[in-house]
Amino acid sequence: MKFDGKFSESSRRWLDRQKRDPYVKKAVSEGYRSRAAYKLIEIDDKFHLIKNAKTIVDIGAAPGGWSQVLAERSAADTKIAAIDLLKFNPIGDKVHQFFGDFENEDLQKKIVEYLGDNANLVVSDMAPATLGHRQSDHLRIMGLVESAYFFAQQVLKKGGSFVAKIFQGGEEKNFFDKLKHEFQTAKFFKPKASRSESVEIYVVAIGYKGESN
Repeated sequence: MKFDGKFSESSRRWLDRQKRDPYVKKAVSEGYRSRAAYKLIEIDDKFHLIKNAKTIVDIGAAPGGWSQVLAERSAADTKIAAIDLLKFNPIGDKVHQFFGDFENEDLQKKIVEYLGDNANLVVSDMAPATLGHRQSDHLRIMGLVESAYFFAQQVLKKGGSFVAKIFQGGEEKNFFDKLKHEFQTAKFFKPKASRSESVEIYVVAIGYKGESN
């Protein structure tokens, strides 16, 4: 396919926004693979989830920005399982990559075998390719979040924590009520690194009440 150098109007707007974005510039200068790294940094500065987590699962890890933060902020002997359908460059000895569908039971077993135990922390920054229709995009990401949480329930230790990105749109209330029932603490949090016009917000749930694993 021949590239003619032309961009759609939406692509030009995206490129212009990227050029102006201070977090994009900061990520490049500080060696992070995505601006999303600063969202997790803000979450951890607020809730202090990473330092004492010995076993961590990063769902939807590509291109690796969150895994970088998890590796930097965790103890030397921490094990991090980074899962994505897409392959991305390795991040170091603490981060072990798994490529495939995180809902696959065989993959889940491999993750737990690698960790040697159930997880202290499960994080997800997954999002579907947006359609530009707010309610449709909201429903699609809520489906992903529900799947991520179901997976977390299979691998999370009692007392563990869960963090996930959602798009606001109404359905998040029922999901949030479920987290409030199943964790000691559950909160919404919007990092400053999230664009002000974005409907994304994060759920942070701490102290899982599930059966001890």
